[in-house]
Amino acid sequence: MALLGHILPPPPPLPLLLLLLPYSHAAPCHPQPNATHFICTEPTLSTFPSGLPPTTVAISVEFTAMTTISPNALAGLPRLQELHLSSNHLAVLPEALLQPVPTLRTLDLTDNLLPDLPAGIFHPSIHLRHLVLQGNLLQALQPSWFVHLTQLHWLNLAGNALLEVPPAALRPLRSLRSLDLAHNHLQHLSADTFVGLQMLERLDLEGNQLRALPPTLFAPTPSLRLLFLQNNTLQVLPDGIFSPLLHLRVLDLAHNHLQALQLPPRSPPGPPLSLDMSGNPWACDCSLLALLQDAAPQLIAARATRCASPAQHRGQEVTAVSQAGDEGCQHGGDKQSPLDH
Repeated sequence: MALLGHILPPPPPLPLLLLLLPYSHAAPCHPQPNATHFICTEPTLSTFPSGLPPTTVAISVEFTAMTTISPNALAGLPRLQELHLSSNHLAVLPEALLQPVPTLRTLDLTDNLLPDLPAGIFHPSIHLRHLVLQGNLLQALQPSWFVHLTQLHWLNLAGNALLEVPPAALRPLRSLRSLDLAHNHLQHLSADTFVGLQMLERLDLEGNQLRALPPTLFAPTPSLRLLFLQNNTLQVLPDGIFSPLLHLRVLDLAHNHLQALQLPPRSPPGPPLSLDMSGNPWACDCSLLALLQDAAPQLIAARATRCASPAQHRGQEVTAVSQAGDEGCQHGGDKQSPLDH
């Protein structure tokens, strides 16, 4: 059983046109005629700049003191594809804001003060591919936001105050590849939370308050390759919960309250599963030891992956116990618990 260092891949980068430009600490806010890109990072700016040329395809107004934006701020920009408004002080957005820019592909609202969004704000954005709402104050998701976002590939809702995901609210997002719900206040997920997300490859639920998961939660997401469940309060994994995930490559279960393990099915020709199961009170019984011996996954952070029970294995590395086997599991084919000596 191989032991690896931390190899969890980072989230996929946004294909931003703005990354092609030099980025100064405080970019001036003076539009240039016929320019295609506009960057403004003036800390004292309080209103959205005006006079942008109709040739503009990417706008970045970030790290300013802007608190509001007018409904017609984007009027006259028919070619706009990217809008970056991160790290401002926006607390409200007008419902008509995006109506003049139906070609928009990327919208980044990271680290503002938005407690809610208008119900129809994304209705004109049928071509939107990347939507980042990370680091706001959202407490609830409105299903109406997602009705027309059938081409969305990346949705980041991390670092808000979400209490739930309404059942089937995400169903229209049939092209979604990456969904980030990390660091919210989610305590429960319904069985149909991810219905419709057949293309989803990356799901991040880290740092919520999830105690249990529905047995069929991942049935609608057979394309998942990366699944992050660390730093929740999961007590038990339902039998077969990962069975639909034939393509899973990374599974992070670290720092929950799990004693028994479930693994996705593996096909021998495929790459091994990168598994982090550290920081859980594992019961190193015959079932767990046999599962690990059969699957032989690569373990990450194995130093914190220790047995909490039974007594003869308490405090030992799970990998060491699995590799060595247990004599009590070899007699009579008992798969429930090794014999206490």
